[in-house]
Formats: sequence, C-alpha cells, structure tokens
Amino acid sequence: MHRPACKISYLAVAASLALWMQAGFAAREEHTFEVSVSIPTLDFYVLPVDPGFLEREQRMNWDLGREFLHPLRASFDVRSESGPITARLGHDSVLSSANNLIALNVIFNGHLLNLSDTVVVPAGEARSGSRVPLRIEAIKPQDGFKAGEYYGNVQLIFDAQVPTI
Repeated sequence: MHRPACKISYLAVAASLALWMQAGFAAREEHTFEVSVSIPTLDFYVLPVDPGFLEREQRMNWDLGREFLHPLRASFDVRSESGPITARLGHDSVLSSANNLIALNVIFNGHLLNLSDTVVVPAGEARSGSRVPLRIEAIKPQDGFKAGEYYGNVQLIFDAQVPTI
C-alpha cells in the first residue's frame, strides 16, 4: 500500500512543478511609443496638412526613363491675424552625395524662396486663413544627374509681419 501513495505524491509534485514552470515562462509583450501634440495659436500658424510630413524623411522619386527627379509636394494650412506671412530659407537647399550636389528650388504658395524674406501669403488671405502648396524641385545640373545616394534638408522659416500704418 505504500507504493500507490508514493505514485500520488510524485504526480502531485510533477503537476505543481509543471504549473510553476508554466507561470514562470509566461509570454509578455511591452510597447513604448512617444506621444506629442502641437496646438497652434489661432493668431499665427503655418502647419502641414499631413502632420507626419515634417517627422519623416521625404523621398524624391527618380524617373529612370526621363532621367528626372519628381518634385515633392505638400499642402500647408496658414493663418496670421496680424498681417502677411513671410518665408525664407534657413540655408541654401541642396542634396549632396560623396562628390556631387543637386540644388533645390523651394516654392511656397507660388513664391520661389531664398535666404531673404518673401511675402508668401498676403494680409487678406492670411487673416482669413487658407491652404497653400509647397513644392520642392531638383535643378538639373549642367552635366546631368550623377548616380549616387543623395541627402539634404530644407529649413523653412515663417514670420507673421506686423502691418505698417
């Protein structure tokens, strides 16, 4: 009669060990991500319609058949209670590879931008608010586009101008 009790206790120990091991190796997943928000003042804003536009790298697509870089396009919502909106580039906009440069034209609401302030949204349009286009296009070098991996950035600076009296 001693043997059956021994079998029962071995089974009990094995079952509790199996349950303990299963609990010790339970599957677990964790996810951490960033959350942010930018709430503009209603007095002045220049914001892309696609909120991810400024957060991710933008690719200019190469058209092999036409040897052409397709321009980047985006739309921005703009508004200024105080007067016209001006824009300028923070630095010359170029794409560069190890040995080559490709200059970029940056056109905001139909105005070619450079390092000087340019009125890009007149006072009346700015006061009521509107949606305007941004277009960034590559300028074909005189000796043509050269193969390579190109990178660069575009810095746009917007200001609300105080109307002159």
